[in-house]
Amino acid sequence: MAADPVLVWFERDLRLADHPALTAALEQGPILPVYIHDPDAHGEWAPGGASRWWLHYSLDALSRSLGRHNLKLHIYQGSAEKLLPQLLQQSGIRSVFCSQPLEPALVQRNERLHQQLESMGVDLVAAAPALLHEPHALRNKSDAPFRVFTPFWKACREQLRTAPPAPLPAPDRFQVAQVDVPEPCDLDALNLLPRITWDDGLKETWTPGEVGAQQRLQDFLGEAIGDYARLRDRPDRRATSALSAHLHFGEITPSQIWAAVDAADTGSDKFLAEVGWREFAHHLLHHFPETVEQPMDVRFKAFPWRDPDQDAQAAAGLRAWQRGETGVELVDAGMKELWHTGIMHNRVRMVVASFLTKNLLIHWQHGARWFWDTLVDADLASNTLGWQWTAGCGADAAPFFRVFNPDLQAQKFDPNGEYRRRWLGDGPHPKPIVDLKATRARALEAFQAIKRD
Repeated sequence: MAADPVLVWFERDLRLADHPALTAALEQGPILPVYIHDPDAHGEWAPGGASRWWLHYSLDALSRSLGRHNLKLHIYQGSAEKLLPQLLQQSGIRSVFCSQPLEPALVQRNERLHQQLESMGVDLVAAAPALLHEPHALRNKSDAPFRVFTPFWKACREQLRTAPPAPLPAPDRFQVAQVDVPEPCDLDALNLLPRITWDDGLKETWTPGEVGAQQRLQDFLGEAIGDYARLRDRPDRRATSALSAHLHFGEITPSQIWAAVDAADTGSDKFLAEVGWREFAHHLLHHFPETVEQPMDVRFKAFPWRDPDQDAQAAAGLRAWQRGETGVELVDAGMKELWHTGIMHNRVRMVVASFLTKNLLIHWQHGARWFWDTLVDADLASNTLGWQWTAGCGADAAPFFRVFNPDLQAQKFDPNGEYRRRWLGDGPHPKPIVDLKATRARALEAFQAIKRD
């Protein structure tokens, strides 16, 4: 008797290896691979321009990987809550396998879908997300969510010592579901690529997809991981893994990275802690979803942020920051790197975020939105944690009085000016739009005011 066909719903898990939902589906029967482009499901945080660019090429890579096994990725666009039931009704499929989503809006959507499909007699089987631990799995000694990274990471490491990650291999045998389904659309019909060509730098920098992710990991293990702890803060050196976008789109998993780094035996605790920081971000987003819009430190609801929508001077400052025209060399170099490559070195991210929120006193949400549209690795959990950390209003926050001085940061981490010359050239740089010392004092005065209140 032939096994019943199953639908594998790809979303942000665009790989074949270490894919629990795919592996479980193949154990049950022949599969129908489906991707539904449903940006409205993300609410206010639909993918930005750089993320859409990456998604196009990642889907293309996944389609080709499946094609090598005689499988077609069926691409649709529209509401998953409407399209999935239609697909199931027409095909007669009674089981859907997917990866558990992590963003609050998608979690809520899947809860609604589960009830809807259950009423149709269809099982929606959600496998564990691509994390080392599910966000609800770790609690502090008071049985509450962690709010500080160090004890969170200690608890995480203790569990990993007893149960180290064991990533699943890519399946070597696939069965194709022979079912009747609505006509899928072409990838180009999703209109993910920019109409005006601004993506040449992205094409030069990245190879989206599972193969590209694995190559990045191997390059990092072979060339840079040994110096990671010493050079990771140097934007003038290629010392980081550049895996964040591959992780975000599920082209590689933390378990695969952990296992590969562990096997390399390079004394890489500092790098693994950065993988842990991503875990911490998702832990916080799960337990405190309101922090996408609201500060975790409630005192900052009263902070006198300058509003670019109401303040012409603030609007001009925001535009200068976005364009890399502040006159502050390290800030401008970082913003130009971001525009050209879709990424920015993490040390420089902290500097540009501090400049926006403290020297310009512009709300961190404006920075988070700009990063969301321009970063290829725009991730809701990491973006939220990073911006609140630098603004001083989040969990594990850098204290508000810690204001990064971009000139001192440049002297320390770009001592020969190589990073700044790479993105700004050798010509003279314009005068800064603000006085760093005076605006630092203004920021500290504003913080003291909310402390008194």
